[in-house]
Amino acid sequence: MRNILILGGTTEATALAQLLAERRERAVLSYAGRVDSPRAQPIPVRTGGFGGVQGLVEYLCVNNVTHLVDATHPFAAQMSANAVAGARQAGVPLVALTRPAWQPVPGDDWQRVPDIPAAVQALAGGSRRIFLALGRMHLAEFAAQPQHHYILRLVDPPVGRLPLPDATVIVSRGPFTVEGDREVMQDHGVDIVVCKNAGGDGASAKLAAARELGLPVLMIDRPVLPPRREVHEVAEVLEWLDHSANLGV
Repeated sequence: MRNILILGGTTEATALAQLLAERRERAVLSYAGRVDSPRAQPIPVRTGGFGGVQGLVEYLCVNNVTHLVDATHPFAAQMSANAVAGARQAGVPLVALTRPAWQPVPGDDWQRVPDIPAAVQALAGGSRRIFLALGRMHLAEFAAQPQHHYILRLVDPPVGRLPLPDATVIVSRGPFTVEGDREVMQDHGVDIVVCKNAGGDGASAKLAAARELGLPVLMIDRPVLPPRREVHEVAEVLEWLDHSANLGV
C-alpha cells in the first residue's frame, strides 16, 4: 500500500489532500507551521520542520513513506532543496506540485529583482505608499527603507510590534479578486506593489489590479532549486502515483 507524504502550505496541497482522501489513500500533510489557524484537512496533519535533510530522511524511513510530494510555496527554497536531497537519500520517489511562474503581459510595468535584499535596495528614494504583498516573514528587512508607508495584507493579526515604523495592516485570507485588490489599492493610495513571483491563479488578482490602475510592480524572482520532476496540476500527481504503482515503485 502507498504511504504518501505531502509537504504542504498551498491551495494545491489542500486540493491534493482532498482527492487523496476521496481515493482512501494513506497520506499525511505536513505544514511548516507559519500560519496560526490553517484550514482543516481531510487527512492527518503534522506541523513543524523535520530538522534538515537527515531529519526528513529519518521521517521517511521510520514512517515507511513510499511517495513524497513537494507542494510547498515556490519560495520555500530550503524545504524544497531538502526534499530533493532527502528523497534521494531515502530512495523515495519525489514529485513537485508547483505553479507556473507569472509572466508579464501587455500593460504590465514590472521591475524584476532576484531576491528580497535586491527588492529592499530597489525601494531607495523618496517616500511612497507600498503594497507589500509578501506575508509576514520578510517585514524586518524592509525596515531598512523606513521612509515609506507600507500596506500589509496578513493571514493572521500581527503579534507584538511590527518591525516597520509606518504601516497599515489588513488581515485577510484569500482567494482575492481583481475588484477587491483594486479597491484596496485605491483606498490606500498605493504607489507600487511589491510581491514574489508565486505563480498560479490564486494570488494573481493584485497583478491585474495593478495593471488596470497603471501601477508599477516590483517582482521578486523565484529562487533557483535543484533539478526535480515538476508538475503543475493535481491530476498529474495522481497520474504519477498510479504510474509509479504500475512500475512497482
